[in-house]
Amino acid sequence: MFRLNLGSTGKYCDGMSRRSFLQVGVAGMASVGLPRLLQAKAESGSRKNTSVILIWLDGGPSHMDLYDMKPDAPAEYRGIWKPIRTRVPGFDITELFPKQAKITDKFSMIRSLHHDTGDHFAGGHRMLTTKDMGVSGASTGQKFPGIGAIVNREVGPRRPGLPGYVAVPYAASIGLNPGYFGGHMLGAQHNPFAPGGDPNSPSF
Repeated sequence: MFRLNLGSTGKYCDGMSRRSFLQVGVAGMASVGLPRLLQAKAESGSRKNTSVILIWLDGGPSHMDLYDMKPDAPAEYRGIWKPIRTRVPGFDITELFPKQAKITDKFSMIRSLHHDTGDHFAGGHRMLTTKDMGVSGASTGQKFPGIGAIVNREVGPRRPGLPGYVAVPYAASIGLNPGYFGGHMLGAQHNPFAPGGDPNSPSF
């Protein structure tokens, strides 16, 4: 809530100062979007907690072959795959993902997330912990807890009796297990629950 002190008033508003005039104008402009803001707040307040699925491709395919095709770039720079249209206008992805192209209206592409190192260990650590290792791959040990471990500690499982942090079939980053997914200084109890085995096996 805010208060406008307009001072004295007159028949023709000659008592209104420039500051008061600006206050009224800003308040009027702000009120235009107020209903939408209140509606968004009400909707966000009614939503339940959700789960997050991270698909970690340890040494996975290049983004230039998946989501950032650069079809107009010279041949020596662009990928070998062709872009295909999706349900989102202006957002093309690789021809390798025809099914994913049909559901692009259900996820967001974040292009601002990056790291400034060419070292796989340091880059993996930055992506999974949000923290800089401060060293190169010469020292591969985890320096900070993984994001999932932090959420598991702060939020815990959604349902009693179930783990709050799961890695299928196991957690690994740059050949390390649990790698940079682990709890580190938070304790091994915040490492992801890893059933192991082959998810494609009928006995899994």
